[in-house]
Amino acid sequence: MRVAYHTFGCKANQYDTERMRQEVEAHGATTESDWRSAEVLVVNTCTVTNQADADARRFVRRVQRENPGARVVVAGCSAVLKGEAYRAMDGVAGVVEGHDPESVLAAVAGWGAQAAGPTGQGAEGGLVQLELRRPLDRIHEEPIGASLLARRAGATRGWLKVQDGCDRKCSFCATRLARGESRSRPPHEVRAEARVLAQSHPELVVTGIHIGHYGLDLDPRWTLGRLVAALMEDLPGTRFRLGSVEATEIDDLLLDLLADPGNGLAPHLHMPLQSGADPVLRRMRRWHTREMYRTRALEIAERVPTLGLGADIITGFPGETDLDHADTRTLVEELPYTYLHVFPYSPRDGTAATTLPDPVPQRVAGERARELRILGQEKGLRYRAGRHGQTATVTLEGGGSVGLTGDFLRVGVAGAGASPEPGARGGPESGAEAGSTGLRTGTLEARGTDLYIHLTHSDLQS
Repeated sequence: MRVAYHTFGCKANQYDTERMRQEVEAHGATTESDWRSAEVLVVNTCTVTNQADADARRFVRRVQRENPGARVVVAGCSAVLKGEAYRAMDGVAGVVEGHDPESVLAAVAGWGAQAAGPTGQGAEGGLVQLELRRPLDRIHEEPIGASLLARRAGATRGWLKVQDGCDRKCSFCATRLARGESRSRPPHEVRAEARVLAQSHPELVVTGIHIGHYGLDLDPRWTLGRLVAALMEDLPGTRFRLGSVEATEIDDLLLDLLADPGNGLAPHLHMPLQSGADPVLRRMRRWHTREMYRTRALEIAERVPTLGLGADIITGFPGETDLDHADTRTLVEELPYTYLHVFPYSPRDGTAATTLPDPVPQRVAGERARELRILGQEKGLRYRAGRHGQTATVTLEGGGSVGLTGDFLRVGVAGAGASPEPGARGGPESGAEAGSTGLRTGTLEARGTDLYIHLTHSDLQS
């Protein structure tokens, strides 16, 4: 059976897709890179906005047009909240309301009442025989991963998911509705998976839905900083990178680890801001103030001078005034961001924000978003230019033609014919990576808005 996978959304979703792929492959199926020639397509959906739901449904309809013989299995966050809508779509043979790999396997194989007829045959009339062909590293039963992920297929960097779910109640967020409460993986399991992944990936990204809450539900309690320190002790030759983490949840231990350039933690943070105005933050039900975020960001920047710093920002949230937007812009101007992810507010079914008064016109929200994006691009270009002549360590992508620095800059490898994108846009999560034999060190050179790395002679020979 030829199975393809298509993922919408965050790194946690991408990790979950890899777990699904591994489970299905272990039972004898082959992975098809082109969904147009696949017999089965697994679509792992996102529900961060209503648009994300619409994008997934649009893609399923496209599959039905361009590969009408394919069986589509829909999984993920959108499937949790919109399961019946997907079941009603032509071509959808199974819906998994969540991310469980074994449930996806059952849907792919046509097992279960929904996808199977009275004789046990698949929905299209063909009996599917999938049996376990190779062992999976099962540790124990637990709700966010009962086996170890061995590798992220076709990728230089590996995702290491340490927790799932979220206990916060931001008024705009539907992800917590789909993912549930925060659940941490036991430290021994995370460390075991990291050891496996490090055999294929020189860099591991610590990811989840709310990694700053890692360990709060464990007995005894752990913290994210303690976990990262343990991972670096286990794997001193591997570079680790934090996924999205709240500014107020970066404790002193994490800051110490970030500030030490020799310990293997990439000097890069993505700290969601959402708004730089306290009235908006209160309506968003965020738990920090503008000043709390600002103070911690400046403390981090002082300790980590070469720092890739990103943030998410929502413009046009209900009730956001011109003064609120100006406060956000002022904060962005002050803080040393190297890139921004800026989105106009989009109402999300089932969230508290949909009931708030004083909606902002989409035109205004869009104009504010464009203004902040331009500002973020300008700051990113200045930061890149300032890296000229400095040393960097990169993971290699694109067959060795592109490198990713610790501070999250995509750079061309001098002599490899690559032309990198200016800024840190389009990370590996938006496309396949390939070609890695480890970390490489060299000197950065700015050529206009492009940045290149000259690898050391020993790295060129290795």
